Amino acid sequence: MVTAPLSVDPGVPVPVPTLSPQQRAHALARATSARQERAVVKRRLKQGSVTIGDVLARRAHDPAIAKLRVLELLESMPGIGDARAGRIMDQLRIARSRRVRGLGPHQARALVEWFERS
Repeated sequence: MVTAPLSVDPGVPVPVPTLSPQQRAHALARATSARQERAVVKRRLKQGSVTIGDVLARRAHDPAIAKLRVLELLESMPGIGDARAGRIMDQLRIARSRRVRGLGPHQARALVEWFERS
């Protein structure tokens, strides 16, 4: 397997690692499992069986949840579409590209409080 250097200069291409068929199959299975887990969480949010606070509490222990985009998380809430989710993120000063893992404690608390008030 080819490994990337620790420090990468912008614009310099990094070689893609060569995976064995078993490694590739394992990586594909893990990716599929993570997507399915994120879909279950979003569906449960839509149904109201879990709160946004519950999901954010799992982010430190669940890598699949940690990689979920905050915008997708908000769009999974009942009555929240892409435009409203974007406005909420703008008002709370959260970048639209932010993932759940990247939320700071104040941002996470602000999101929970936003939906507790609603």
